[in-house]
Amino acid sequence: MSKLQPVRGTHDIVGDSASRHRHVIETARTVALRFGHQDIDPPIFEFTPVFARTMGEGSDVVRKEMYTFVDRGGDEVTLRPEFTAGICRALLSGGMRQDLPLKFFASGPAFRYERPQKGRLRQFNQIDVEIIGVEGPQADIEVVTLGAEVLRALGVAEACKLEINTLGDAESRSAYRAALVDYFSGHRDRLSEDSLDRLQRNPLRILDSKDEGDRELVANAPLMQEFLNVHSRDFFATVCDGLAASGVSYEVNQRLVRGLDYYTHTAFEFITDALGAQGAVIAGGRYDGLIEMLGGPPTPGIGWAGGIERLAMLLAAAPGGPRLIAVVPVGEAAQRQALVLAMRLRRAGFHVDQGYRGNVGRRMKRADRQGARAALILGEDELAKGVATLRDLDTGEQHEVDLEEVENQLRQLLAGDAAPP
Repeated sequence: MSKLQPVRGTHDIVGDSASRHRHVIETARTVALRFGHQDIDPPIFEFTPVFARTMGEGSDVVRKEMYTFVDRGGDEVTLRPEFTAGICRALLSGGMRQDLPLKFFASGPAFRYERPQKGRLRQFNQIDVEIIGVEGPQADIEVVTLGAEVLRALGVAEACKLEINTLGDAESRSAYRAALVDYFSGHRDRLSEDSLDRLQRNPLRILDSKDEGDRELVANAPLMQEFLNVHSRDFFATVCDGLAASGVSYEVNQRLVRGLDYYTHTAFEFITDALGAQGAVIAGGRYDGLIEMLGGPPTPGIGWAGGIERLAMLLAAAPGGPRLIAVVPVGEAAQRQALVLAMRLRRAGFHVDQGYRGNVGRRMKRADRQGARAALILGEDELAKGVATLRDLDTGEQHEVDLEEVENQLRQLLAGDAAPP
């Protein structure tokens, strides 16, 4: 290999990207905690059946996209393609069912072997929210509302639109599945190869097909609403009413589906066209059958995942963090005192950088590149008088400060930055 490159479908998160990435996670976590969620951090890899059993052996993710390998102990494991199955496994193996209902927040990388494109990578990052153990529609309302609040807190809500649908209960879904099989079977000669494969295994996935011929057929396919029983209609009506009461705008998209068998009732996506082609930035639904598929008792659940890369791309600018204070020693004699001062300020809560080498000019240029707020200069004259020269790097003004008063002076300077205009 003549030139080192990241593996296709991966990227380095550094600088501006790192600031955006961190801001999305911290903002979402803050909102989730306000909704009563607790942190969970499941392993990045699980035994393969955790994902294969829940997502379906015949699903596209399991057949084409999972990173699966045999480890040195001979066990087949898979890098997580999503969070929900691992969190539900943790619920069962960790004996947490006795504490239901539970609300979780997670974030981190996931892995799928897909064709890389804008906002879609093979190693990507997600925020994830789950409510497990609540059977009624109040959980659906809360989960969707939480997603809307995350977008609002990030300042990107205006660029996104909520689409929502119902998949009905198991009875309704079964009737709808049969109707789809009957309809598409009458057009087998026009279906794409992938959709022919899905016809018996997972006909709802045909509704997601990007093939133009399939999409023409989908336009005239039966709608889920035609097969909803009374319970399913009432459940969805309650969800919609709750969103309206919470001030969350939405559109019903009757073609929005989730193809996996454990999904029931509410399915939703927050979508945007601000990134080019229209795509989801947050997507989720109710998965009342998933924990049962893992071998546990029937347990309701609902949640969503949000793509950190896509959300970060929507941000108007990288959020600025606390600005640095540069400690600049002049000469060898000041080096030790500068080290002592830098550590004292860090322990007091300030963000401090101390250049490692170079003259004053070079160290001040470094401070300028870092966007430092102020510099504390220590030279022979300052040491002799027990002071530091405090330079305001925004205005260029400077004055001497007693070393014992440095913290107070810096707090006053930074407090002025935070004061309203």
